[in-house]
Amino acid sequence: QVHVVESGGGLVQAGGSLRLSCAASGRIFSSYAMGWFRRAPGKEREFVASRSTGGRSPYYADSVKGRFTISGDNAKGTLYLQMNNLKPEDTAVYYCAARDSNWASLEANDYSYWGQGTQVTVSA
Repeated sequence: QVHVVESGGGLVQAGGSLRLSCAASGRIFSSYAMGWFRRAPGKEREFVASRSTGGRSPYYADSVKGRFTISGDNAKGTLYLQMNNLKPEDTAVYYCAARDSNWASLEANDYSYWGQGTQVTVSA
């Protein structure tokens, strides 16, 4: 069975940094494209970043480009999202997702496996 589990959320002041982690079970990390999405209060889920297998073709939402970096550790089977210069509008529940494909997608519906989410709160 496929599992992805996020961690690393928390409360941070504007301008600060956090690193989210996503532990992926089994063969997921080497065989599945993975991504990060988020849902802010009262808003729909939105794409944040994604990468194809092997770290190819990273994509970022315009709102986070230049501030967030998606990366992975093959040996640990872990996906990361380094978030720098955080803003209050980054406050959301962040979700890790895996797609049964080598290629990343910006569409949440293309991802079959989701974690439970981790809360990120950025204070002004």
